Amino acid sequence: MTITAENILLVGSILLFFSLIAGKTGYKFGVPTLLLFLIVGMLFGSEGVGIQFSSPRTAQFIGVVALGIILFSGGMDTRYDEIRPVAGEGLVLATLGVLLTAFFTGTFIYFLAMLLPGVRLSYPLSLLLGSVMSSTDSASVFAILRSKGLKLKHNLRPLLELESGSNDPMAYMLTIALIQFINMPEESGVWKIILLFLYQMGSGLIAGFLLGKVCTFFLRRANIGNDSLYPILILAFSFFIFSFTDLIKGNGYLAVYIGGLVVGNARFLHKKTVRNFFDGLTWLAQIIMFLTLGLLVNPSELWPVAGIGLLIGLFMIVFSRPLAVFISLLPFRKLNLNCRFFTSWVGLRGAVPIIFATYPLLHNVPQAGIIFNIVFFITILSLLIQGTSIPWVARHLHLSFPQKKKQRSEFEMEFSEDIKSAMSEVIVTADSLRFGNRMMDIPLPDKTLVVMIKRGDSFFIPRGNTELEEGDRLLIISDDEKALKETYENLGIDAYR
Repeated sequence: MTITAENILLVGSILLFFSLIAGKTGYKFGVPTLLLFLIVGMLFGSEGVGIQFSSPRTAQFIGVVALGIILFSGGMDTRYDEIRPVAGEGLVLATLGVLLTAFFTGTFIYFLAMLLPGVRLSYPLSLLLGSVMSSTDSASVFAILRSKGLKLKHNLRPLLELESGSNDPMAYMLTIALIQFINMPEESGVWKIILLFLYQMGSGLIAGFLLGKVCTFFLRRANIGNDSLYPILILAFSFFIFSFTDLIKGNGYLAVYIGGLVVGNARFLHKKTVRNFFDGLTWLAQIIMFLTLGLLVNPSELWPVAGIGLLIGLFMIVFSRPLAVFISLLPFRKLNLNCRFFTSWVGLRGAVPIIFATYPLLHNVPQAGIIFNIVFFITILSLLIQGTSIPWVARHLHLSFPQKKKQRSEFEMEFSEDIKSAMSEVIVTADSLRFGNRMMDIPLPDKTLVVMIKRGDSFFIPRGNTELEEGDRLLIISDDEKALKETYENLGIDAYR
């Protein structure tokens, strides 16, 4: 087939279609959708359907762009009041936790390679492999926690999302520093690496915060005229935050996450539109990223490293990650033993380690191909073992709230954050009509108002003499959550939020 723009679009649309079908099917069986996207890419690759793709540089570029979108969107969805109680724990896990994971894993790999025939990895190469896999993957954590709708106790969800969103800089620094040490040991020094790390972290944090503030300033002052352009403006800012921080030699991954955090906690017009835009864009970025990485690998090259990959992966799951978490969280007493075990279990590998594994390939590091294949195999293992069992582990550790069936909203309405009123939908029952079937007969509290009714396919605004019927859906607004709760109790109606 001749490569043309039309053919690329055709193949791309087919890949997206199959990915979505696989994702929907896998969701019913508890399989992480990201793993299925990866497998679809492998099936359509050079050893499957036959799509030829072998450019680590292109895959790295796609991965970096996608990861920037994912981190920015993850920051936007995180509230200050959620992460404030766990900020210390999250930052320690994102730095010391990553360092310890890399050290424990790298040391294990070195001694394991000495025992296995045909595998020879020096200690620096072993540490490099451990560093590439040392961070918890933000794309996997965000996608699995949110797609499963897990409601976790003890602020665990913001802790896990903060850690996964901010630990990539540490893993990136370790990866680049070790590549430099392996290729140019005479120019490397411990103090130089430490100073570079402090500069990258500091500049990433400051640049992300300041540029996020600049973005919110423009959002409040700009009068674009076309509401649809606001999400594009923020997307442009997210790319600018990442690239500008990288230009000044800072860490763009940290900056774009902090920038998203600042923007997401600001108040501006069309915030719901922006969130919906980034939700869809994030899923598209994840699909494209995992498909690309799946296309890049040759499945036949994974079998020779399956043995060592299985041993390393299991060691990370049951030893290096838990030990790093428990040591990192020693100063913090708020989290009980179950919370620490669960935090250890959600040490998912995903797209980030695979993207980081392309750096040794591009820098011609010895045995870079073996490193890439091992990382890819361990990513599949992690998503398969940890990714599928997170809800089960949360339930058995008594860390998740019972999940309620989510129902589709009939009223597409949302208040600005400046308005403190509480809004909900309720369904009229026979008990609701025990005082009469007219609106004036319903004993609504003074602080509650029914603003709209849906009956069948019709919507209308109620008046005092409007007659209600069982099954009517009411859109109710109260001054606050307390008044809304009082409304439920007075009417005896079933409400869903």
